Amino acid sequence: MIRRRPRPRSLLTALLAGLVSLLAALTLSAPAAHAASLTEVTGFGANPSNLRMYVYRPDSAPARPAVLVAVHYCTGSGPAFYSGTEFASLADRYGFLVIYPSVTRSGGCFDVSSPQALKRGGGSDPVGIMSMVTYAEQHYGADPDRVYVAGASSGAMMTNVLLGDYPDVFKAGAAFMGVPFGCFATTDGSSWNTACANGTVTKTPQQWGDLARGAYPGYSGPRPRMQLWHGTDDTTLRYPNFGEEIKQWTNVLGVSQTPASTDHPQSAWTRTRYGGTGTQAPVEAISLQGVGHALPTTGMAARAISFFGLDSATTPPPTDPPTDPPTTPAGACRVTYTTSTWNTGLTAAVTVTNTGTAPVDGWALTFTLPAGQTITSGWNAQYAPASGTVTARNAPYNATLAPGASATLGFQATHTGDASAPTAFSLNGAACGRSSSDGRP
Repeated sequence: MIRRRPRPRSLLTALLAGLVSLLAALTLSAPAAHAASLTEVTGFGANPSNLRMYVYRPDSAPARPAVLVAVHYCTGSGPAFYSGTEFASLADRYGFLVIYPSVTRSGGCFDVSSPQALKRGGGSDPVGIMSMVTYAEQHYGADPDRVYVAGASSGAMMTNVLLGDYPDVFKAGAAFMGVPFGCFATTDGSSWNTACANGTVTKTPQQWGDLARGAYPGYSGPRPRMQLWHGTDDTTLRYPNFGEEIKQWTNVLGVSQTPASTDHPQSAWTRTRYGGTGTQAPVEAISLQGVGHALPTTGMAARAISFFGLDSATTPPPTDPPTDPPTTPAGACRVTYTTSTWNTGLTAAVTVTNTGTAPVDGWALTFTLPAGQTITSGWNAQYAPASGTVTARNAPYNATLAPGASATLGFQATHTGDASAPTAFSLNGAACGRSSSDGRP
């Protein structure tokens, strides 16, 4: 059964408060009215915690639209998140579908604490949300290869949970003031974890990574990218959680905890990127100086959409790699190659540096993967073919390497037992010097 709900036009002021101390206010600006309307869907599939499902399908949506799951804060609802955030306006502009899950339990917080919620297919809210995604694919023609999630506060915590439970479903997430996967876990039936909320739960990157990986034991496929946001003055979900999230997702994605780049998109923002320097780096983290748990959302949703790659105006879809190599001659080069391995999978982080005296304008890095390794996904370059002798070609935003400059790229791959590094690299046909984590010079 489908019921249509007209879109509210007023400003929304909602408390980002939940159990115990979630009492901070969230004031959001309502976007402009839309020709399409919010639709409630019932009977969408397995729904053990009685969530409600709302869908916004813009008039601009193509036959196979991408999907964004937009997850509300404590005391909120799907319709409130729809009317109080920019995601619907951005959906109008770029043609993706938005699912707004809505909690019906007292307090309006999502379950990110129970053992059921922290296990793939275990039950509770994640199962209901997955039913919504499946329904959208079956009834709206949504593209299963382009599913993303973003959430605020309790919704940010659920974003972390969904990326841990269903890494094969979600391609990327954006968490606005949340906590790491598993941080809010409880064993006494409570849905509130004071130690985590206060930022006193600390673990090593490996421990955090193991928690996320443990939600889906045996999974060795590609992992979703993560964008993280947090205010330094957050007293509800305190700021140390931001650093713990960075630990977790850099470990899950197998990239260095040392930022590949740091900048300031706005005067009070500090943005660090890990494993890459482009718009779609494996992990991106934005610290908001002087901001509490009342999240100012103007412009932030658009940056999340760009991180997902749904902003076609700034992030064009990849094209097939050109058949001819770049014509610019290559100078001397150096490659650093590090890997993080598990079971039958690995993540490789690659840095190529122009050590010559002339700029390189357009580059192709060629290397041969050991037998049994197959690339399943990559970032900051286009890879072809997926196995054997592979060429990684520059993305539009990192095509030029000035003397001394570097490009950071990477990929995830499966392997059949040999997870070793390639033995040689060449840049535009010229051999590169190299160093790696396995001790090769």
